[in-house]
Amino acid sequence: MSAAQAVAVLLDPKANHEPVAAYEALHAHGPIVQVADGYYFVSGYEAVAGVLRDPSTEAYDARRLDQQWSDWRENRAVEIFADSMLRTNPPQHTRMRRLAAGVFTARRVAALRDVITAQVEEALDALPPEGDLVTHLTYPLPIGVITALLGVPAEDRGRFRRLAEALTAVLEVRWTAEDRRLAHEAALELEDYFTHLLAQRRAEPREDLVTALAAAHDADGGQLTAAELMANLTLLLVAGFETTTNLLSNGIVLMLEHGNKIDDPAAYVEEVLRFDSPVQLTERYTSKKTLVGGVEVPADAELVLLLGAANRDPARFTDPGVFDPGRTGNAPLSFGAGAHYCLGAPLARLEAQITLPALARRFPGLTPQGKPVRRPRMNLRGWSSVPVTLEGSVD
Repeated sequence: MSAAQAVAVLLDPKANHEPVAAYEALHAHGPIVQVADGYYFVSGYEAVAGVLRDPSTEAYDARRLDQQWSDWRENRAVEIFADSMLRTNPPQHTRMRRLAAGVFTARRVAALRDVITAQVEEALDALPPEGDLVTHLTYPLPIGVITALLGVPAEDRGRFRRLAEALTAVLEVRWTAEDRRLAHEAALELEDYFTHLLAQRRAEPREDLVTALAAAHDADGGQLTAAELMANLTLLLVAGFETTTNLLSNGIVLMLEHGNKIDDPAAYVEEVLRFDSPVQLTERYTSKKTLVGGVEVPADAELVLLLGAANRDPARFTDPGVFDPGRTGNAPLSFGAGAHYCLGAPLARLEAQITLPALARRFPGLTPQGKPVRRPRMNLRGWSSVPVTLEGSVD
């Protein structure tokens, strides 16, 4: 496969979304490939890590969107992400991130271990003898954790899978007109939901993130604007379970393929993250002429950072196509790096480190009931269905 063919595979919204062969082709052409004028794909581990940690590179922001897509604010999904900490630069990003960071401190996440363990055991108790683990485990568990942190009522959890599926289409490299329409409608529905929830929390404050962010906005609109409040609540909800759902389902499929045995949960989860990253890419923009992977990139260039390819870079990992939970020196870039490093990474790791071993212990004879079905996405990579039979249950 040529570099041009590899790029075509990754840019096609209707492709089969199996990117490994494309990644291998890009690696053969070096750590960075120019796709078009001012547009580059970066696949090398060191090159991707360097860009992520470079303070002179920028995330998407309104100024660039205005230049590239004049009517972008007519799509509420694109607008919401653009107003969130995901798509902003310092000092706006720093200010917004600081407000949410208190929820995801190492101490607070560690304190959730018993809570998550109890939720996992309850979920495993409720699994049917045969069924889809995405529906019964890998979606409801992360949704339960993040909604509890946010302060979203438990009875509302069931509505978010559909909305997140539609909304996150605009995080792909390319999307269709139908994707755009459904994302817009999902954003409006989520905005309406949070408008009502914010009103409830203002009337009856609680110890949750919705209350805390609403208070930050109400005390000082410069600390968090109304648009930023709505955008970040939506981002925290959706990102808080989408990535973890993909991590769990990817890990389960790898368990089924390689044996239901996990000796070191932390190392196992890191290899799942490396081998089949739940987030395959992110983007940055150069604010000045920059050297990336030995190539001089001009100012105002767009860099598509292929996290999944970086995690399979043969210059960084020995036998990158082999799933090896005993791999040493493993440091996948699945959660990014630098200022935009994923706030929820410790929580996602903890959920996976608890859930995957518990599933393997409880059901040592876990077997596929049929072929798992991939989600039709390239960036947010996971499974829409993992049908299994729960053989060999032990107490």
